[in-house]
Amino acid sequence: MRILVAGVGNVLLGDDGFGVRALQVLRDDPRLPDGVAVIETGIGGIHLVQELMRGYDALILFDALDRGGRPGQLFLVAPQLPELAHLSDTERRDYFSDTHYAVPLRALTLAREIDALPPVVRIIGCQPADAPAFGEPMHAEVAAAVRPAIDLAIEAITSLLEQPAER
Repeated sequence: MRILVAGVGNVLLGDDGFGVRALQVLRDDPRLPDGVAVIETGIGGIHLVQELMRGYDALILFDALDRGGRPGQLFLVAPQLPELAHLSDTERRDYFSDTHYAVPLRALTLAREIDALPPVVRIIGCQPADAPAFGEPMHAEVAAAVRPAIDLAIEAITSLLEQPAER
């Protein structure tokens, strides 16, 4: 099974950098199985799409995710991607005109539209404490969630590796 783990967000915007910081810690974790690919995409969603075009069975994505929880709360979610069949050609073009968003939804939707999205996609999201503030560090509650997020990722990876790959 080919697994990709990606970290998204902007480290210059405090809590928004959670995904990148988590990925940096995961890279050095001795529990990370050999062969699991890791990529830091920052706010460049197109980089994630390009990597997914190499062919993966699963994607785990670290990101700051505002779900109205308490700061530092972790969520393991399967993304709900929008259906685009009802859009005109112009609306579809406009939807994909900028894939450099920090929010990975458009990049994942593009990957699905070009048949590069793996069958298993999970987001390990962390509730930010505050809206992104330029030059501010992550809040303590969000920074403290990095290690538990790594544990969650290792559990998810281990579980995926125990399953046969879907093709």
